[in-house]
Parts: sequence; C-alpha cells; structure tokens
Amino acid sequence: MRLLLMSDTHLPKRAKRLPDELLDEVPRADVVVHAGDWVDTATLELLEARARRLIGVYGNNDGPELRARLPEVAYAELAGLRFGAVHETGPAQGRERRCAARFPDLDVLVFGHSHIPWDTVTEDGRLRLLNPGSPTDRRRQPHCTYMTAEATAGRLTEVKLHRLPPRR
Repeated sequence: MRLLLMSDTHLPKRAKRLPDELLDEVPRADVVVHAGDWVDTATLELLEARARRLIGVYGNNDGPELRARLPEVAYAELAGLRFGAVHETGPAQGRERRCAARFPDLDVLVFGHSHIPWDTVTEDGRLRLLNPGSPTDRRRQPHCTYMTAEATAGRLTEVKLHRLPPRR
C-alpha cells in the first residue's frame, strides 16, 4: 500500500496551489494523509476528488468549515498497521514520550504544525512518528517537503522525505 503524507499546505496564504510534483503523486497513492492546516476548503475538495482514499484532520489555522468536515484526530488501519493523524503534538522535547502516552494503541502517528520534517520511534520502539513538513511553506527549513511510504503486512517501509524545488 503506497502512502502519501503531507501537512501544512496553508493555501492560498503561503502558495497559490499545491506543487505539481505533489499533485502527480496523489493518484499514485492508495492513501493520502493530510495532517492539518489546509486553510482553504478548495484543497480538501481537490484531494477528495483525486485521492483514492483521503485521511485528514484539521489544524490550528483551519476555520469552522474545515473543522465541521474533519476530525481533530483520525484513525485508520492500513495494511495491518494502526495509523493516526493529528496536527499538533507539542514541543519537540519529550514528543516521543507524550505521543506514546496519548496514542498507546497506534503503530504510526502522522503529525504536522511545525513544518519541520520528523521521523523517530518511541523509546520502546512501538510508535513511529512522522511529520512530512510542508510542501508550500518551508519556514526555517531549507526545502518544502512531503513524504511517501509503503505499508505491507504490518510493516512500514520505504519512508522517504521528498524535497520540492523552489517555487517560482
């Protein structure tokens, strides 16, 4: 199962549209996960129309219309793995411990908010934490980013951070 992970698209505030490279990945994915801060409903509707399956949550910059359509936390079983998505997980320090306590039944948690790519595992090795960064607003990062991964028979493999070319 091919996964496409993104967060913090902030459209149209940070960019006018999603990058072509990212849009090209949407139909290739079995599941698209968006970890919040869409800002506009047009991006949600675009991904709903193009994705085979979309899992999304709202973020702190998402208004009432998006909050009415999306949960704060989403859960799904994908290829034998228990996934969750949430926008905010708090400060980097102590993140693994906090998330392990808050999400004891998950194998993988996709999150956003910081725009900083993140790929770690909790101390007990049970929970993998993934933040794909942002495809439209790199903030203090050198590149805009998103992630892809493969989920097969209860294993997550081929987790890859993709760097996007600078916007023109």
